[in-house]
Order: sequence, then C-alpha cells, then structure tokens
Amino acid sequence: MSARRWKAWASVVAVVASVGMIAAGCGDDDEPGAGGDSTAAAPASDFTAGLVSDVGKFNDRSFNQSALEGLERAQSELGVKGTPVESAAAGDYIANLTTLARDKTGVTIGVGFLMADAIDAVAGKFPNQNFAIVDYPNAALKTKPKNVRGLVFATNENSYLIGYMAAKVAEAKGSKVISAVGGLKIPTVDIFIAGYQAGAKAAVPDVKVLIDYSQDFVAQAKCKEKALDQISKGSQVVFQVAGGCGLGALSAAKDKGVWGVGVDRDQADLGTHILTSAVKRVDTSVFDTIKDAKDGNFTGGEDKVFNLANDGVALGKVSDQVPAELVDEVDGLKQQIIDGTIKVPDAL
Repeated sequence: MSARRWKAWASVVAVVASVGMIAAGCGDDDEPGAGGDSTAAAPASDFTAGLVSDVGKFNDRSFNQSALEGLERAQSELGVKGTPVESAAAGDYIANLTTLARDKTGVTIGVGFLMADAIDAVAGKFPNQNFAIVDYPNAALKTKPKNVRGLVFATNENSYLIGYMAAKVAEAKGSKVISAVGGLKIPTVDIFIAGYQAGAKAAVPDVKVLIDYSQDFVAQAKCKEKALDQISKGSQVVFQVAGGCGLGALSAAKDKGVWGVGVDRDQADLGTHILTSAVKRVDTSVFDTIKDAKDGNFTGGEDKVFNLANDGVALGKVSDQVPAELVDEVDGLKQQIIDGTIKVPDAL
C-alpha cells in the first residue's frame, strides 16, 4: 500500500474515536446486533445481497464468520436473498465479486482489508452497483469509488480496556509481561495492538508487551508457535489478532495455563482460559449495510464508523475470575473514552 493510502487510512481511523451516538455498558456484550426478540421470519424480498470472504473462509470462528452471521440475520429479519461466496485464495477475490456484480446483486460486501484492491477494481467496472468493504475506508481505496461504502472500526478503544485489564491480572499473578500475536502487520491489526499496549501501560507503567506477527491469518500452527515463545518469556495474557490463525495462539494459552484474549467475535466458548474478547461488530456492519441498501438509504463514497459509543466495538464476556472492582474500573474507563477524556492511539 502506498504511503498516501496508509495516511488516508490513519486519518479516517483518527476520527472514529470522536464519532459516537449511543453509550453502552461494558462486559457480557457477546450477542451483537439489535435484531429484536421476534422469531418470526420476515416476508420474502426480491432484494439480493452478496458476501465474499477473504482467504480465512467463513468457518474461521472469527472475522469472516461474524460477517456471515450478519448476512444470515439480514436473510432472517429482512427477508433478503443472501449469497455468501468463499474465497479459497486471494486470486479469487475479483472473480467472486464480479460474479455477484454481473448478477446485479443489490449490494456486494467484501470481507476484509485484503480485498481492497479487488473491491476498487470491480466497483470501477460496475459503477451502478453498490459495494461495501469491511475494515477499510473508502478514502484509502486507490480510486475512491463513489459506489463503495467503507466499514471501519475503532478497535483501539475496546482493546485499550482489555490491555488495562490484562496488565492488572498479570500483575496480580506476580508478572508484568503480556503479549499479542498479530496476523500481518497492517493497520487493521495494529490498531488493536496499539490500544491494547496503551491500556496496559496506563494500568501498569512498567509492563512489558511482547508483540509478534505470524504473517498468516489461517495457519493455526504459526500463531501457536509465536504464542508459545511469548509465554516462555513470561507472558501471562496472550491477545490474538490473527483471525483463524489466532485460534492457535489461544490454544497455546490454554495448554500453558495463561489467559487468552479473543478477537472480532466473542470467543469465550473456547474455554475458561479466555479473559475476554475484543469484539468487532462485523455482523452489525454487514446487516446495517444490507438494510440501508434494501431501504434505499445506501450511500457510497464515504464510511460508516463503529466504536464504543455506538456499540460498534465492545468487550465480550469477561471471565468471572476477574475481580468485580476491576470490571467496574474498566467500565469507568470506557465512559472516559466515549467522553473523549481518554485519547487512545490508533497506531503503533
């Protein structure tokens, strides 16, 4: 990515922290969305929505799966016809997006930063079709197409809270070392780690935060190797920011009896070793985009931001082993972030 595009990305994320609407509570935010409690299926609609995964595929129990859940919610609540398409390799992105565009899908959504160039290229060939991309701002796309909406997340905010909690629980165990395993060193990974590190330093100024990258979002063995190395160096909390690959890091945490922190969706179901998760409401972003397109309210050439204030990012279930006073302290920090009292960095 060019320096200009990286700067554009950073400038967009910088304003995310200042955008907020509805304050929400901290902890136990594992079930996203505001879909209501009705189990009745919505009337069938002729509106179509397509979703293209990145190479992590929809069974990654993380980023792509959350996006698929958003599409499934739209099918259930809005009655739309959804078409999920998995990408086996990066070379599939353009072909998969093009297939949906040629079918005149009402809105086509690409899942993830890695699909930016493909979205940009296909949107340019189909200017009358609506597109959106998860985790990438429109301003950073090469041609800034007017028919693409960027869906971006202030994950530095919830990660700050997790870093604070992680440093405190590590200190309580007699250690001042925590860690993070990222996939690729790209802005959408580093924004998590930047917040995590800042929160940890705010809690325990001399804490050591080990950071490694697996260079992969799929191969679990690579993340497990990185996490095991961090644990051997004293890490008491391992934060995975690597999608499906990161499941390996959480497995290492379980094997070695230390805390793990999930990412993207609530991963508390992986075991009692999960401290909490940095939930990114990818499902909500997908659902909202489909709804806007179906209702005729879709606008491209801009971004929709998701942060703590509008419940676009959150904490997953917090382990019941975390002292109540620490949970309350973290909840207070959350409000300070929403109020703007605490400014959280969005880059390392």
